[in-house]
Amino acid sequence: MTLEIAIGPPRLAINEGLGFLVTDQDGQITWPTHQGLYASDTRVVSSWQIYANGEPWDLLNSGNIAHFAAKIYLVNRLFETETGPVEGGNLGLLIGRALGHGGLHEDFDLVNHGSEAVEFNLEVGIRCDFADLFEVEADSVVRRGRITTKWTPASARLRTSYVNRDFRRAITITVDRTPTKPVYANGRISFDIRLDPGASWHACLLYDFEQGQKTSRASRVCVDDCLSSKAAKRVSAWRSMVCKLSTSNGEFQQLYNQAIEDMAALRLPIEGTDQLEYVPAAGLPWFIGLFGRDSLIVSLQNSLIYPDFARGALDVLARFQATSHDDYRDAEPGKIMHELRTGELAHFNLIPHTPYYGTADATPLYLVALHNAWRCTGDASLIERHIDTAEKCLDWIDRYGDRDGDGFQEYETRSNAGYENQSWKDADDAVVYPDGTPVKGPKALCELQGYVYDAWQRMAEIYDARGDGDRAGQLRAKAKTLFERFNDVFWDQASGFYAFALDGNKKPVLSVASNPGHCLWSGIVAPERAASVVKRLMMPDMWSGWGIRTLSADHRAYNPHSYQRGSVWPHDNGLIALGFRRYGFFKEAACIAGDVSGAASYFMQHRMPELYAGSTRTPTTFPVQYKRANVPQAWAAGSCFSFLQAIVGMRADAPNGKLYIDPRLPDWMPEMTLRDLRLGENLLHLRFWRNGPATHWEVCGGDASLAESHNCATGPNLWDVGRGT
Repeated sequence: MTLEIAIGPPRLAINEGLGFLVTDQDGQITWPTHQGLYASDTRVVSSWQIYANGEPWDLLNSGNIAHFAAKIYLVNRLFETETGPVEGGNLGLLIGRALGHGGLHEDFDLVNHGSEAVEFNLEVGIRCDFADLFEVEADSVVRRGRITTKWTPASARLRTSYVNRDFRRAITITVDRTPTKPVYANGRISFDIRLDPGASWHACLLYDFEQGQKTSRASRVCVDDCLSSKAAKRVSAWRSMVCKLSTSNGEFQQLYNQAIEDMAALRLPIEGTDQLEYVPAAGLPWFIGLFGRDSLIVSLQNSLIYPDFARGALDVLARFQATSHDDYRDAEPGKIMHELRTGELAHFNLIPHTPYYGTADATPLYLVALHNAWRCTGDASLIERHIDTAEKCLDWIDRYGDRDGDGFQEYETRSNAGYENQSWKDADDAVVYPDGTPVKGPKALCELQGYVYDAWQRMAEIYDARGDGDRAGQLRAKAKTLFERFNDVFWDQASGFYAFALDGNKKPVLSVASNPGHCLWSGIVAPERAASVVKRLMMPDMWSGWGIRTLSADHRAYNPHSYQRGSVWPHDNGLIALGFRRYGFFKEAACIAGDVSGAASYFMQHRMPELYAGSTRTPTTFPVQYKRANVPQAWAAGSCFSFLQAIVGMRADAPNGKLYIDPRLPDWMPEMTLRDLRLGENLLHLRFWRNGPATHWEVCGGDASLAESHNCATGPNLWDVGRGT
């Protein structure tokens, strides 16, 4: 008999827009912890407890009914009253919560299941610390301003405010729809309740958020009706618009369905974007905000699922493109931002995230995402709208990305509060020499060269389409030079692998890491070397059985439970699988897809976490989630879509009305159907099936002339976007 294992954090979490709530599974917020109700990078509620005559309640079960709503089922413990004891379990308490863009709606529903009337005091203890999210995460909360609380009995309203000079936050909690007059004392809202046998009692608590002079109000609709709310309708609209997958492989099917839900859950209410052209938050709880690199990679992941996805990210990131030098924020003209925060620390410039520009890869990835969106949608206006932004990105790559003029992209923070590492592996200890010591100072990571190579190639195609052949030729010449120099300098003949990075002295850092897999994705790997790179990444020290590790298990700095020194990141594996597929290594790409999606089946709701341990898979082990992983996380969820692209082998050419297909279904996915697959304004339904080792496909809905077979094994550049080196 096979036992189902459900791995995940022992918590309950809901989120919507820039707000989220993380509690214990019984709905309570324990202090001091990282739990709380957060709005715009500020923890507005830091402690929440509920009692019956001073006694806690016992949890039966709890769970999400939507990404923005949850229910908690509790029963009473034995407690004493003036008329005698109330036996444990006689009272049932259902707490419902729904979070909207405005605030939190909380319902209490009490039922007396006992045979006698009960009189008792129901108390809700609430405390607010208004701590900045950065300080909560760092376990270093500093009180700077003043907190005041006011209870208004006539309106049953509790307002708690925080003021530090011109920074203001407040939360107003209003008791609504209850026959019992509430009282506030000792930091608790309390109700004197009398319930006859079989009787019920209801109350609502409405949590309204205030930011400066703006008040955002919670929904007045009870949680039982939240599935018809605006938030629920937005999710429903998203589901109806995306590509639908059906397959007999239950693990992959559930992973795909959950990924669609997670993409809907992480949408941000950014001005100028609508419910479908949105920008995803990076992840819950620490990354509910606008991120450059994450948004662009997620846009690329979603190109098969909903190609218009990229519009929001391209628009919003263009607005924040740097226009001047700012060492504190690591900004230079033309650079695409890394992270935007709106809490107290950002308000007073105590952190540089206003926004912060400490990322070396978002700028070339912006160009990659722009080209990809154009190829998938066929919308030439995308190019015209963003060509000025793209020109500034190209200029930044030349003037600032290549810091010393050697032809390679390097990064080094100039900020006293900046990040030591500014690639996707951005932990301070992520980039290490073979002896385990961290690489400090300027460093040129291998994948950055690939991103720029890819960006130049793609922009050359865009300039060709705009009739600027001279500019296209210049970019292709630069890409050719970078290709040749990269393969000369970064290649280590002895190991048959590419260097992790060049250090500040231009010495290759020969630690074996997952980063060269991204070089396969971008196409900068010389074709004759691809097999060696694939083989090295699939060796036991890199391949855990649950995915490719970020760092070799043979490395002196390896730690399977670290953030980026031996853990497995799903999005990393998704890009590597695409790289394998690009160079014709179908079996290995399918192996990654199958084992990482298999790992997802062990996590609660088949929801892919940000990362998990790089421990070796055995018949008696299961994947172990990183202790502080973000769940859900956008690019972790999007890894499923990368795996799907690697399996199906699609290349969109919407400007010319073509979709090139080269499917290679693995034996663990013998059949698959895609519905509502978009190519420009067209919708296609496609069916795939295996017959022996061969994969067949047909168009079973839409214009069949749009789809055409294409053998990607004829060359890596043909597989992606049809460009030669």
